[in-house]
Amino acid sequence: MKSRQATPEGSQAPIVALADDASAGASALERATAFAEPLLKGRVLDTGEDAFAHAQGVAGVLASIGGAPGLQAAAYLVYAGDYLQRPEEVVAKAFGPSYASLVTLTRKLVQIQRAAREAQVEQEQQAQQTERVRKMLLAFSRDLRVVLLRLASRLQTLRYYAASRQPCPQALAAESQQVFAPLANRLGIWQIKWEIEDLAFRFLQPEAYRRIAVQLAEKRIERESSVEAVRQQIAEMLKGQGVAALVHGRPKHLYSIWKKMQGKQLDFTGVLDVRALRVIVADVPACYAALSRVHERYPVVAGEFDDYIAKPKPNGYRSLHTVVLGDDGKPIEVQIRTQAMHEHAEYGVAAHWAYKEAGTKGYAGVSAAGGFEERVAEARKAVLRQLLAWERDFSSNAGTEPGAAFDDRIYVFTPQATIIELTAGATPVDFAYALHTDLGHRCRGARVDGAMVTLHTPLQNGQTVEVIAAKEGGPSLDWLNAELGFLRSPRSRAKVRAWFNAMAQGQTIARGRELVEKLLQREGRTALKLDDLASQLGFRDAAALFEVVGKDEFSLRNIEQLLNPPAPTPEADELPHLSRPRAETTGSRGGVLVVGVESLLTNLARCCRPAPPDAIGGFVTRGKGVAIHRRDCSNFRHMADRMPERVIAVAWGAPPPGRDAAYPVDIAIEASDRQGLLRDISEVFAKEKMNVTGVHTQSVRDAEGKTAWMTFTVEVADASRLRQVLAQVAKVSGVRHVRRK
Repeated sequence: MKSRQATPEGSQAPIVALADDASAGASALERATAFAEPLLKGRVLDTGEDAFAHAQGVAGVLASIGGAPGLQAAAYLVYAGDYLQRPEEVVAKAFGPSYASLVTLTRKLVQIQRAAREAQVEQEQQAQQTERVRKMLLAFSRDLRVVLLRLASRLQTLRYYAASRQPCPQALAAESQQVFAPLANRLGIWQIKWEIEDLAFRFLQPEAYRRIAVQLAEKRIERESSVEAVRQQIAEMLKGQGVAALVHGRPKHLYSIWKKMQGKQLDFTGVLDVRALRVIVADVPACYAALSRVHERYPVVAGEFDDYIAKPKPNGYRSLHTVVLGDDGKPIEVQIRTQAMHEHAEYGVAAHWAYKEAGTKGYAGVSAAGGFEERVAEARKAVLRQLLAWERDFSSNAGTEPGAAFDDRIYVFTPQATIIELTAGATPVDFAYALHTDLGHRCRGARVDGAMVTLHTPLQNGQTVEVIAAKEGGPSLDWLNAELGFLRSPRSRAKVRAWFNAMAQGQTIARGRELVEKLLQREGRTALKLDDLASQLGFRDAAALFEVVGKDEFSLRNIEQLLNPPAPTPEADELPHLSRPRAETTGSRGGVLVVGVESLLTNLARCCRPAPPDAIGGFVTRGKGVAIHRRDCSNFRHMADRMPERVIAVAWGAPPPGRDAAYPVDIAIEASDRQGLLRDISEVFAKEKMNVTGVHTQSVRDAEGKTAWMTFTVEVADASRLRQVLAQVAKVSGVRHVRRK
């Protein structure tokens, strides 16, 4: 009953590079460096940086936050791709599809960012920036390595401007402060977050930056000596109490100090955590034990204690924060955490995400076939949740309601942790169709976060959805009922409608095929190829013919005429011609002279529509008199061969005195359909003084466009006039062929 989850149509599944072992990652780094160096040497990026030096810097930043050699290798390949004619193909061939995917996504994202920074109008800038954030999220969700690459690249660019003492473009610095630093914060990569903030602060507000830097420098010796005294005291105290701990000073960041000064309306001396220590212990109980000892030893500053272990920050940050007064009476901040908390605080997703190469035995002793895959899935989900929170933060800071710029969509997971973007309010059925059309058709149930739900349950951000599908089957008509709420996505509704349309079309074609095949059986022409028959009737293939026949839009009489069926039985509206010739007369009342018969009922055959001076022949029917055919009529020849005894000689007679003879004749026309075609042809017959008694038209789409098949029934006294009339009809614009039937 349960169906395996499919890969979303028209997209690639997220690819995470997991090399066979650490040596493979190191080898990839060495090969990528050698591959990129000749391409990047001497090249200059649009920021003015040397391309190879920038790639080296990015790889260095990634290494400093725990990025694996394989990820560092990607840094070289991304920039080398700018100087390749077909970068995705070349990288895929040399390094594999995972690196090629990363190169494609990162290069596209860089192009988006460059284009957005070129916006000149403030309102347009905001709109472009919102769109950029959305596209960044989509790129990140397809391959989360892009997050670290883009953050490391931006940090390296800011370092370049700082080291070279060149002015940094204000748009780039503002983007770094407003987009990249908050992103690093949400992902918990503090090491990158603080440095980006400080550098952007330096370029955007150089005076404020310089003032705080000078104030820190003036007090540096005094501050460092007092911090060192407290550090030694705490280290010895904890050691004496049996608490193993590593105590060291915590570097202060200028932008953080400035924000506190601005937010709390403080001067420099009022910032309590200018002096700060960090205590690293073995486990969580040791954290609280160390906190207790610190509070016993030093006076506590009221209102400055935060327990982020019991209640972690939204991005997963965990630590104990407290502010105490040193022996000199000055405040000092103390942060207490475990080594794992410290790694997460400094490196965020890079500390635990599966960018580290896993050996054949798995990661951290976990089987690669079991728990490791689950750990990868959970890590992907955790990162996406932070990206979604980052979206909301960005929208709020941009002056809109939190998430308002992104409230039209949600992001959910497959059981394999593939990220799927859906319309807000989407249901499990929408999710199934987003994965694969066939899976959507067969969807019969769903589990959301492991619990069974109804198919019209609205999904929420970050949920894991598993589709339960039948082996075969199709959608329900109820899904198209908007009031029942099974489908929210227009794309899903279109797929359901297409399925039912295809089913209806299939039934129509089957009905048309049955009708045509029965006709061919009656006529004894079952050996005729159906595609050939359709082609002769002006259809592209047999299915197109069956469809119009099944819809009753194409009469089977047209096929009968093409197949030369037996002469049809005259209909009630046909006026019989009664002929009573005598030997001495040359004419008859009906206009047809029947030789050797005193009185006989005659009628003109509709299959060939004879008219003087056509050579004619008669065929005696059972109870319907004599049917008059043209001698070249295929039906007449067929009947004469089968029953020659019923053929009778006939000739045209003169019409009765005072009456003009009028004989119906069918004219077949093939033309390119256009507006006004019927009017133009009718005008030709009117100019030639021919009365039109019937018109049948049909338009069919084919390889040449739209073709009109038209049959005009006109009355003539003499068929010899038709040649002139047909020549005039052939001159009408669009007419391809015209003939007498």
